[in-house]
Amino acid sequence: MTLPQPPMPRVTTCYRHPDREAGRRCTRCGRPACDQCLVRADIGSQCVECAKSSRPDTITRARYWNARQPTLVTYAIMAVNLAVFVWVAAGDSATLSGGGSLSRRQFDLGLNEFLFRQADGWYRLVSAGFLHFGFIHIAFNMFLLFQLGNLLEPMIGRVRFGLLYGAALLGGSAGVLILQGSPNEIHGGASGAVFGLLGAAAVLLLQRGVNPLSTGIGTTLILNLLITFAIPGISIGGHIGGVVAGAAAGWFMFAPKSRGLPGWVTYAAPVAVGVMAVVLSYVVTANIG
Repeated sequence: MTLPQPPMPRVTTCYRHPDREAGRRCTRCGRPACDQCLVRADIGSQCVECAKSSRPDTITRARYWNARQPTLVTYAIMAVNLAVFVWVAAGDSATLSGGGSLSRRQFDLGLNEFLFRQADGWYRLVSAGFLHFGFIHIAFNMFLLFQLGNLLEPMIGRVRFGLLYGAALLGGSAGVLILQGSPNEIHGGASGAVFGLLGAAAVLLLQRGVNPLSTGIGTTLILNLLITFAIPGISIGGHIGGVVAGAAAGWFMFAPKSRGLPGWVTYAAPVAVGVMAVVLSYVVTANIG
């Protein structure tokens, strides 16, 4: 008597490759697939189609990427400064050390009273803030910008941080024109804007009831102000103008909620400071032809 035999196991084949045996199935749709047609997922493995359909679209992926960049504006500003430095150095390699005579590209971007009052000199209020004289100059400014940007930008957001930086930059340029030394001097550097961020950070601490002098922010600000006055060749006006503009904007931007200021003021304050800096720049140079 022959005993009944169990049925032969059914061999499943890959849904994409019928000539290949499927070792597993997609944990989402259940289709059998070979190892080549399975993609590792958070739970199990998925077939190519399911993996593709579960992937976020381009807009969603861009939104996720954007959310993971808390200091995007800081990095963008640093990138522009570095790009301008490379562009200037490409025209004259002597600018890397900060020595030698002024190059043509430095002249085209720099700021002083006479150049500003030319017909097309208005752009120098901004371009001077991205011009640096030597590697040490830009390295020091970018180091401080990186630190302050990582402190302030995640706290106030990209738009307001960008407005604050712009207000401080224009305030530094206005300070250059107000306290211009020799009429032949050409000024440049991100230090005015960086000093503005220092001033805003100091105000932030004051608004929170913290003595800035007991922190690294206050120590850095005082030390750099002493260096500004002690070492010849540093733009006193640029540094003072920047810190005043940054502190003025920060006074409103970091106001405690108990003061009851509407939210729009935190955006309007740096804009107003920047506009005042531009107007002041034209007023103090009104007699320059």
